[in-house]
Amino acid sequence: MNIILINHYAGSNRHGMEYRPYFMAKRWVQAGHQVTIVAASFSHLRSLNPDMEGKPTREEMIDGVRYFWIRCPEYKGNGMGRIRNMLTFLAGLYRYQAQITAQGKPDAVIASSTYPLDIYPARHIAKKNGAKLIYEVHDLWPLSPMELGGMSPHHPYIMLMQAAENYCYKYSDAVVSILPCAKEHMVEHGMAPEKFVCIPNGIVKEDWEAPIDPEKTPYHDLLSQFHREGYFLIGYTGAHGIANALDSFIEAGGMLKDKKIKLILVGQGPERDRLMQKVVDLGLKNTVELLSAVKRSDVPALLSQMDALYVGLQRQPLFRFGVSPNKLMDYMMASKPVIFAIEAGNDMVKDAGCGISVPPEDSTAIAKAAMELSSTDPEKLVEMGKRGHEYILKNHEYQILSDRFLEVLSR
Repeated sequence: MNIILINHYAGSNRHGMEYRPYFMAKRWVQAGHQVTIVAASFSHLRSLNPDMEGKPTREEMIDGVRYFWIRCPEYKGNGMGRIRNMLTFLAGLYRYQAQITAQGKPDAVIASSTYPLDIYPARHIAKKNGAKLIYEVHDLWPLSPMELGGMSPHHPYIMLMQAAENYCYKYSDAVVSILPCAKEHMVEHGMAPEKFVCIPNGIVKEDWEAPIDPEKTPYHDLLSQFHREGYFLIGYTGAHGIANALDSFIEAGGMLKDKKIKLILVGQGPERDRLMQKVVDLGLKNTVELLSAVKRSDVPALLSQMDALYVGLQRQPLFRFGVSPNKLMDYMMASKPVIFAIEAGNDMVKDAGCGISVPPEDSTAIAKAAMELSSTDPEKLVEMGKRGHEYILKNHEYQILSDRFLEVLSR
């Protein structure tokens, strides 16, 4: 098959996030298919954006995947600059259609940007070439800006996005959703039920097969010292932002002062300085440790030194459609028990039987879960971790997910 995957924010192993298009496309190429990823030259998610050298478009091959970059203006935040970036990309999908399809007529066109407006040029390309049209849903737009940003359903921007979302469900041959519980919402907006397929986020098994040497990773000596002192270590790794509900995790430390439990937060983000001050203000310096971020390659070894792990999110109505956090998959691949403090339409920890699920933003419940795990027989903790590991390999490994996606394209 010749596949065109349109994703405004697509990244790669060279450029950073978003990784999903790259992980999928790489495996499709390995299966013998031809893949072009079409993306904007600038994305706030990437650690490195491509150098366009003053040209309007650029092509490059990465691990057999053809990348077609469309030059778009840089932006900061969510203002007019980002809208200009978006509109420039959409215009480019029409303008450079001949170059995008230069390697032959596509058999499938995937509209996969976070926002739904790319469905219009994607359908134009698909219809012109007799290709299947697939809509891939990462977030529900315009519901996300309405529920998270408080925007009115009658705002012109929201009405534009709503029309595009409805168009997606009507004209796509299939709808691939990262969100496992979104089918009912999509049917309400015009999707035929049989179009729905859930293909969640995943992990790359090879990232976890390299030998782990904790002694060569940051914080090995510190964490080893804590273990020698008899502490049960509960870790959190990743962004320190408002959405991550880290206040309740730290506040749980106040109920663990007289326990041999330490809460270890590793990462960076806009909330980190405030959280560090909170630890001081609450007198938790002996219970809660905040450590700087480590490289992605050091995460498996770091997680191996923890006894259990924490993941939480603020309570949000949008989570009723389900969540698929990459952080949680890392935790489960590390074969560690998990404290899951998220209220969502799905609960992978409960499904796998690999930890304890508690209400979000509930420090008392988190503290009780921490004490329960710390007093659990070590062999049972190992069994818990193994169940999570096996669950992820069975349901979320990218080779499995990419094969499922190919089945959708081959219908």
